[in-house]
Amino acid sequence: MDTNDVVPAAEPEVPPAPREKAPPIESRFLFVDVAAMRAKQIRRGARPRLDEDGDAPRVQPHKAERIAMEEVKRGLVQYDLPQTTEP
Repeated sequence: MDTNDVVPAAEPEVPPAPREKAPPIESRFLFVDVAAMRAKQIRRGARPRLDEDGDAPRVQPHKAERIAMEEVKRGLVQYDLPQTTEP
């Protein structure tokens, strides 16, 4: 038997760790900004995160904007706020 014929053992696939829920958004303007950025990601090919939520089955929206708004509402989209400096 040649050493080139040895097949390495396949490593078991590890399921991805569950995502932390984002803090609830209280500002309508921040909600719109975060949802708009997420909708752009979805339109460019990102996979929707609604299936990963584990909640009871709901009617799934089809438009990227509605999917993004539902993801933000459920806390499935992480976001960072820029640091502001007070004068």
